[in-house]
Amino acid sequence: MPHAAATPRSHPEVEYDPLDPVLDEAPYEVWRAMRDRQPVYLDQRRGFWALSRYEDVAAALKDTTRFSSAHGNVLELMSPEPVDSGMMILNDPPGHTRLRQLVSRAFTLRRTAALEEDVRVVCRELLDAIDASSEVDLMQEYAAQIPSRVISRLLGVPGEDRERIRLLIDECFHLDEEHGFVNDVALTAMGELGGYLDRRLRHLAEEPGDDLLSALTQTGLTRRETVDFAMLLVMAGTETVGRLLGWAALLLDEHPDQRADLVADPSLIPRAVEEVLRFEGPSPVQARFTTEDVTLHGVTIPARSVVLLLTSSAGRDERQYGPDAGVFDLHREPRHHVSFGYGVHFCLGASLARLESRVALEELLARFPTWSVDRDGSVRAHTSTVRGWSRLLVRLDTPTPS
Repeated sequence: MPHAAATPRSHPEVEYDPLDPVLDEAPYEVWRAMRDRQPVYLDQRRGFWALSRYEDVAAALKDTTRFSSAHGNVLELMSPEPVDSGMMILNDPPGHTRLRQLVSRAFTLRRTAALEEDVRVVCRELLDAIDASSEVDLMQEYAAQIPSRVISRLLGVPGEDRERIRLLIDECFHLDEEHGFVNDVALTAMGELGGYLDRRLRHLAEEPGDDLLSALTQTGLTRRETVDFAMLLVMAGTETVGRLLGWAALLLDEHPDQRADLVADPSLIPRAVEEVLRFEGPSPVQARFTTEDVTLHGVTIPARSVVLLLTSSAGRDERQYGPDAGVFDLHREPRHHVSFGYGVHFCLGASLARLESRVALEELLARFPTWSVDRDGSVRAHTSTVRGWSRLLVRLDTPTPS
């Protein structure tokens, strides 16, 4: 297997391991070293290559011919042969094109926009239930709750089933110290959730309602493809939006002047969401599989190699965002980021994630304009593909009546 170009002797060797929870806490300098000195990185121990610069990551995300998604998109689950899946995210064109066209008929911007009032109601209900007189776990009591409840409504889950489905969704993300997220608890929950969705689809095919699952039954997708899309929406939408909101709460506490700007002018909140996505993308790594030799920066990545696309490293690339790329600044001139992917695999749920995040921050800031995070007491969530917090302990400051 060809090796990456030798690292200059004046620099220590760069070492990047996406499975290392210690590195995961602050990978920024390692990412910078990779961008500057080893933009085509090879890890022989775990058997992957990695691209870290914005230009290279963006180009690879768009290049479905040479960088395939059909072998998996998570390092631990990559397969030497294409996987048999109805999920769009694990298909390349033309199969991906067919699935996306069919799903897009039901998952429309209009349907997403119509959810805004539902999202706002969910946020207000959750905030009403918070006891601000003591320390609050903002992740478990607010941020992580919002997307699972919204997705249940979007999918048309009956009211009496929503709490059960929310708990199943939580169990789908159960982490095991030995096996990561591929464990009996998570796999059992995924099986139960898939079975529930399949039964709902059988019912809705006969008695459709005004919800996404009902609309999907009319698109021409097979039942399996519909269940796979619903599972993708649940898995991707729940985990990433919750982590995004956790990062937003932490970053705004670390930058109280910018938080005050949002309180004074809520119209800035969409820009804040984009800056959080750029600066601390909740899904920092996407895996691909090369279908042929690919040469970048004088280094050849062989065909049939696993390549990690470091989207969060790309979000801090000075070549794209300037010398202050490592600074959180919601007032910076917006520039394209790849935290929702790029090209044909651009996240279909991006508009929903943006809507949920905007409304969640609007409601939080309106109710509690300031807060303080207990970073030492908070707990991180770590997998090879997700960065964020499973518990975020905060003190919410109740506004003094004027």
